[in-house]
Amino acid sequence: MDTFEKYLVIAAGGALGAITRYFFNQLFAQIFAPFPFSTFFINLSGSFLIGLLFVLAMERAMIGEYWRLALIVGFLGAYTTFSTFELETLLLVRERRFFIAAFYVLSSVFLGFLGVIGGIWLGRKL
Repeated sequence: MDTFEKYLVIAAGGALGAITRYFFNQLFAQIFAPFPFSTFFINLSGSFLIGLLFVLAMERAMIGEYWRLALIVGFLGAYTTFSTFELETLLLVRERRFFIAAFYVLSSVFLGFLGVIGGIWLGRKL
């Protein structure tokens, strides 16, 4: 598979992931307000799906490269990056890199929160 084909497969999966995320945001936003259930659901379902697809693609070789790129990189990449974050944390724990895993989780949450605050501050200053 050449590089251009890989980009096309990822883009197709990403488009479907973005549409699916938007669908769930619209569906749940009105039902469960004010709790951000749509993001909660997307993060949890994405984490489950990346775990399942990781095993099927990497450990059982049941999913070929096209599907792996379309589903894991494209679809789940657009659907939620939280699932990738969770998988990377699990892989660090599996490798017994507990300090790095804990640092990754804590710094991602804390610095991500500061990033949102900083972005809001800058946006209001412009």
